[in-house]
Amino acid sequence: MTTNYDPNLYGNLLVEYLPGVIQTEDENEKAIEFAGRLMKKGDTNRSPEETRLLDLLIILIENYEEKAYPIAGAKPADTLRSLMDEHELKQTDMVVIFVSQGVVSQVLNGKREISKAQARKLSERFRLPIDMFI
Repeated sequence: MTTNYDPNLYGNLLVEYLPGVIQTEDENEKAIEFAGRLMKKGDTNRSPEETRLLDLLIILIENYEEKAYPIAGAKPADTLRSLMDEHELKQTDMVVIFVSQGVVSQVLNGKREISKAQARKLSERFRLPIDMFI
């Protein structure tokens, strides 16, 4: 963890790379390439500013890849629970999609399957492929 860094130098690095939420495979590849260049420097040759940017890139890459390449075989309820945690959502926040908190609870506890209509709404809500919820 880097705590001492020069904000001006860090700002220059940010301008060079312009990090943001990764939304496409091309953006992900560019982030991986840039992170790779920083990692090749090694811990002792990397500046605190470069280490700070590398930490940010790793978070952005992991975030994109978790959504773009979900773990095969994950149960829809587990996927939903994970997304709710990630987005800091409660069961009451899902009532819009599932109509009642009881249905949300049943889905999360594996007592009820996610319907196709609910999967479609979840897909739109989280901007993920519908098959993650079926």
